[in-house]
Amino acid sequence: MARRHQVQILAMCPMPDHVHISARANSLPDLSGFMRDYSHIFAGEHNPVCHRKGPLFESPFGSAPKFTDKSVRSNLIYVGNNPVERKLSSKAEDYRWTFLAYAASDHPFSPKLVIRKARWPLQQAVKEVKNQFNTGRHLTYAQLKRLFKPLTALECQQLTDFIIATYNVIDYNAALQYFNSYENMLLAMHSTTGSEYDIKETYVGKSDVHYVSMANTVMKLLKPNDIHDILAYSIEKRLEVFRLLQKHTPALSKQIAKFLHLPYKQGPIDDMWEFEPSNGFY
Repeated sequence: MARRHQVQILAMCPMPDHVHISARANSLPDLSGFMRDYSHIFAGEHNPVCHRKGPLFESPFGSAPKFTDKSVRSNLIYVGNNPVERKLSSKAEDYRWTFLAYAASDHPFSPKLVIRKARWPLQQAVKEVKNQFNTGRHLTYAQLKRLFKPLTALECQQLTDFIIATYNVIDYNAALQYFNSYENMLLAMHSTTGSEYDIKETYVGKSDVHYVSMANTVMKLLKPNDIHDILAYSIEKRLEVFRLLQKHTPALSKQIAKFLHLPYKQGPIDDMWEFEPSNGFY
């Protein structure tokens, strides 16, 4: 979609409950078209996996133009440091989904993939990914699930790196011109958090590690075949899981409600949530 709408991506970071993108567009309609089309496709892929229907995002995207090199630098640092601020990693480049490590390597989180030495399932997966990319098609969740199923843990990491490196749309050269080098960019991110004062964001709690904790707890105690299976539970059964997660994790009630896609309304206390089926899903 970025290529179709001629939008240049300088940085990107999907987080557990939102996505950050730093982009250049020729016009606001180009940017809006890109956001509309990519989010529509993403929702179309995401909803069946998560057993849900309807709009995925709560509100239209927020955007804020940057007119100076300093403001662009600050924004890029801010996007890269999101997982650091939310306690998901100690350094921006250590979090795979900032994609920063891919500016320096095409396999930063796994051993180099040598196709001729790889097992047959991995060879076939790589072949299919290449074919999808070369024909201008995205990878679907069903396709990814099938490709990863026969792989070992190490092969999964190799295939993940290969997919990201193949589909990577980030223009690192354009981003690095604001820092002069990759090393300077990382140094800047290690030295400051950056800022984004122009877009109002609402945070839940001080850490997103709780989403990882909840996922691990669900897999350990409930043992679903797929983590998304719990979202097919009835509201009543998900409320049981809600109480289970309250007992076994430090997550806030709102984080648990978001994790389980539960309808809610705010209670009289900040971390108290009353559930109301007619209120829609978070």
